[in-house]
Amino acid sequence: MYLKADRLTLSHGEWNLRADGVFGQGVHLVTGPVGSGKTTLASALAGIFEPASGRINRDGILHLTLSMQFPEYHVTGFLVKDEIRSWHLPVAETLRQAGLDGRQNAKTLTLSRGELKRLHLTCLLGNLWDAVILDEPFAGLDCREKKRVCAAIEEGNHPLIIIFTHEQAVLPAADVIWEIEEGALVCRGKVPEAIPAWKGAPRYLTRATEEGAQPKNIRLQDATEALCRMHA
Repeated sequence: MYLKADRLTLSHGEWNLRADGVFGQGVHLVTGPVGSGKTTLASALAGIFEPASGRINRDGILHLTLSMQFPEYHVTGFLVKDEIRSWHLPVAETLRQAGLDGRQNAKTLTLSRGELKRLHLTCLLGNLWDAVILDEPFAGLDCREKKRVCAAIEEGNHPLIIIFTHEQAVLPAADVIWEIEEGALVCRGKVPEAIPAWKGAPRYLTRATEEGAQPKNIRLQDATEALCRMHA
């Protein structure tokens, strides 16, 4: 099972992005500056943005989903309980997981953006998919909720997860790191070997590597543990 960008070119006016690479099973983290094309690439991989050239192969992927940055785009149910049922999930348990107990009869679009994001991600990650593409999944969430989303990602219920983000504080464990640099998608490699080459790494990771530590993964706890091992 894999998703492959085969000599892909994405264009919008004078803007262009080149992508050529294979996303195999595991958690892939794609970073890059704001405006570099993360959302466009995520949309293309999901099949809702037409590339200017090249092709996208989805080998063995029958069930794929895209989570867009703004959760309002996903709403189909008038009430919160209707939204949950549209995902074929139990209402009470889903409300509990999303921290929205007792809100089943609220109008879905009256939730705050953070609440709506929590509801959307709880529903999406509560289903089974071959591939999940997450565009800025941590936007609008506090640290506690970011950690909850990371835990859901790390549970491994989905064979292939691609995360597009500029998050610098709370991240899940990842298998492969990618960056968008100078109009091209670049694979930095597998974790942990890719960490030193990751130009957009969070400060806690760069500090750890600058001090000679070797984190096993990209989470804050991995950097902390690496520093502790080095100074033990």
